[in-house]
Amino acid sequence: MDVVTLMAIGLLTGATTVLFGFGGGFVAVPVVVWADAALGTAALPVATATSALVMVVNAAFATAVTPRPVLLALRGSGALLPLLAAGACAGAYASRFAPPALARWAFVAYTALTALDLLLRPGFLRTATPPGARPARAPRPLPAGAGAPIGAVAAFLGVGGSVMTVPALCRAGHPMRIATALANPLTLAVALPAVAVSLAASPPRAAAATGAGLVGLVDPYAAGALLLGALPVIAVLRRRPPRIPDRVHACAYLALLGLVALAMLLTGG
Repeated sequence: MDVVTLMAIGLLTGATTVLFGFGGGFVAVPVVVWADAALGTAALPVATATSALVMVVNAAFATAVTPRPVLLALRGSGALLPLLAAGACAGAYASRFAPPALARWAFVAYTALTALDLLLRPGFLRTATPPGARPARAPRPLPAGAGAPIGAVAAFLGVGGSVMTVPALCRAGHPMRIATALANPLTLAVALPAVAVSLAASPPRAAAATGAGLVGLVDPYAAGALLLGALPVIAVLRRRPPRIPDRVHACAYLALLGLVALAMLLTGG
């Protein structure tokens, strides 16, 4: 896959970072699996590690340009962040030893189950408040105890955690616009330790045979090209965010989950 193609896909990762809080993870994993297909079974761990690096940069930049009043909605979540990071360390370490087939099918199953949950349970596409009832309470902070499992699963799959935190934030009373913005700093807590573990790992044996210039498990060529496309999009969309009705925003989020699961199945060979 050439640099122009990767940069073009980087545009999409930038858009998903702002519009869905993904940080690029769900888009980057199938794309890097495709780009590094010559690595064979090692392509998925490399994609997961590269995705984590892309997410760190995208999420950090998106957080930096998010208005401070929006970020203040995370008050009361202090204990959540270190638990996210601790879970991410465990998940990233475990991913180094998981069979590639297990990691791939776990990614697909996780995405599919999440989509079903969002369709069937109220609070995301459907409001949990009955018609005619009083409006919901003020938004609540996410429970700190959710941090470790979210971090572990997200780092194992290389997805940043936003696929769990965005629906959870919506069910806690935030509109999609705020939930997706708050997902970026939470993604940082997951992706930073995952990147550290990945950079310290030894490159797979297949990397030497194919001439892939990996740094640990990270493909810097693919990460750099994706980021060149993503960062300008993040800057523009954060400065001039599109006005999307909440239900349309939620439906688009759900549709993207389905597309990414399909992409991962198609890259499975």
